Amino acid sequence: MTTRILQINASLFGEQGQSSQLNAYLVERLSAHGHSVVTKRDLAAQPLPHLSGDTLAAIGTSPDARTSEQANSAALADAVIDELKAADVLVLAAPMYNFNVPSTVKAWMDYVARAGVTFQYTADGPQGLLSGKTAYITATRGGIHRGKPSDTQTDFVTTFLNFIGITDIHWVYAEGINMGDHKETALASAKATIDQLVSVKE
Repeated sequence: MTTRILQINASLFGEQGQSSQLNAYLVERLSAHGHSVVTKRDLAAQPLPHLSGDTLAAIGTSPDARTSEQANSAALADAVIDELKAADVLVLAAPMYNFNVPSTVKAWMDYVARAGVTFQYTADGPQGLLSGKTAYITATRGGIHRGKPSDTQTDFVTTFLNFIGITDIHWVYAEGINMGDHKETALASAKATIDQLVSVKE
């Protein structure tokens, strides 16, 4: 059985970023057993344009009536959703920049949330359409925020993923990496969490 993994990186420091390295380690561990196919999107290296009225208009225009610019815009928006729809597992980097996810991750979310495709409104409220997937979130922070009011990421990302139907969510935290000698301990703890999560799934 093939497991399809979508790896989303977002560190400004590229492959050297702590969240990118933890993502790589997580994907390696997930791929160690059985056959897997990994699709990787680096939102820092190739950021998505912020969602605009023009993009929404392109998506809402019939394909045969789109201009070439609208066709390109709609194709990008569709590709972002298609990557997630095709994935069994989402590995999402969430480095903390100024108390929340990078704006590039928020832009990705804006593309992913599309009524009638990834969620729908019903008489009982919104219903996510991407059920059956597992998500791993690597949250790297310079300070220590987990469980504090300053941790605006956990509830925000969890709420968003639940909204589109992804409820099997596992968080990997590496906190205090800019606090003296906390870095190595934080990263080792994060990798131990990954090992534990993956072993449970095996």
